[in-house]
Amino acid sequence: MLGDLPIELVSLADVPGASLPPETGTTYVENALIKARAARQLTGHAALGDDSGLEVDALDGAPGLHSARFGGPRLDDRGRTSLLLERLRAVPAGKRTARFRCVIALIDEHGGARTVEGVAEGEIAPAPRGDGGFGYDPVFFFPPLGRTFGELTDREKERVSHRGLAARAARRLLTG
Repeated sequence: MLGDLPIELVSLADVPGASLPPETGTTYVENALIKARAARQLTGHAALGDDSGLEVDALDGAPGLHSARFGGPRLDDRGRTSLLLERLRAVPAGKRTARFRCVIALIDEHGGARTVEGVAEGEIAPAPRGDGGFGYDPVFFFPPLGRTFGELTDREKERVSHRGLAARAARRLLTG
């Protein structure tokens, strides 16, 4: 989403010996900053870090910060989605509101920190629909388009998703 900027972007996966630091923060902002600071320290260059999650109102915001670990380390995306649907089984349509939230942190070449956020509002569908995306995408129904994120093309999803919105805001930080 930022690949066309007139700067060189390098994934942490391309940095020899680099690995993601533990996500010990209590907010998306803290986790994004932890990742960006670690990347800045490893590379000596300005760095981006992000954190995101799915917040379901009927579950008091869960899985939230723990979206990727919801239900424990033995569950994969499909298992986490099944667990989510099981927890919402008795929750009627109209009460299954949710949002995807993404925070991107930028640590500049001097160590200064800035963050941006993107939020996509929707609801949890009663069953998975679509084969696109990953994670909870097949059950995240996006009312403005009448489809789940799993049913959207990559281009459509980039335009309306939490990550796409945050990336556009990060682009403004990087080019501003």
